Amino acid sequence: MNPLFHELFQKTRFLNRELNHALKNHDLFAAQWTVLFCIQQQDEMTLTQIWKYLNVEAPTVTRTVNRLEELGWLKTREGKDRREKVVSLSRMAKAELPKVKESVIQFENRFLESLTAEEQSLLMSLLKKTNKERS
Repeated sequence: MNPLFHELFQKTRFLNRELNHALKNHDLFAAQWTVLFCIQQQDEMTLTQIWKYLNVEAPTVTRTVNRLEELGWLKTREGKDRREKVVSLSRMAKAELPKVKESVIQFENRFLESLTAEEQSLLMSLLKKTNKERS
């Protein structure tokens, strides 16, 4: 195995664990936060748009959205046809998300404090450069 991949996988697991810890006070997990964040960025999304954007399996997104709806973070409605589900933030989510975002920003700042702005920019550009779609 290429050591670069090993390091990326290790960092991914570390980041996930630490983000879960940062979100614990909000009773959220990293996977739930990513769904909330992308919906907040788009205002509303279909389940299909969410799983395609996040590059995860449809059943995973469905379970996460259903759980967030049970917890009061999301609301759903029928889309253009009965099979399509449109997801948006609830009133509670809109009120609570600024606090959650602050926790996430603190986590991100702690993680990135050892990198200069230029190093962060370089890392972002290198990661984007490797983002090739599967054929």
